[in-house]
Amino acid sequence: MTLSIMTSTLADGAVEVSPRGEIDVENAYEIREAVAAQLAEGAPARIELNMQHVTFIDSVGISALVAAFQLAGVSGVKVVVTQPSRFAHKQLWVTGLLGLFGNPQPHQDDAALSGA
Repeated sequence: MTLSIMTSTLADGAVEVSPRGEIDVENAYEIREAVAAQLAEGAPARIELNMQHVTFIDSVGISALVAAFQLAGVSGVKVVVTQPSRFAHKQLWVTGLLGLFGNPQPHQDDAALSGA
C-alpha cells in the first residue's frame, strides 16, 4: 500500500496532516515535507498528525515524525499526534515517544465501535 497525505485547516487555526497507508523507508520523507510545507505557508497554531489511517510505520517513519517535530519546534509550532491507529500507537509507545507527541490515545476502529 502506498502513502497519501491530506492536509486541512481546523476551526481553531491548527493544521491537520492526515497520512493514509504505510509510512516506511520508501516514503517517510513525505511526512517531514508535508510539515515543512505547512510551516512555509506561515506558522499555524499547531500541527496535528492524524494517524488513524496509518496501517504501518517503521523506524524510518518514526524518525521522520521526530524530524517533523524538531523542524516545527524551530518555528515555535507544536506537533502532536492524534487518533493513532493501534499499530502506530504501539510503535510510539515502544520507542518511548508517546509523551513527545502529546500522549495520544489509540483510535477506536469502526469494528470496535460497532461491536463487531
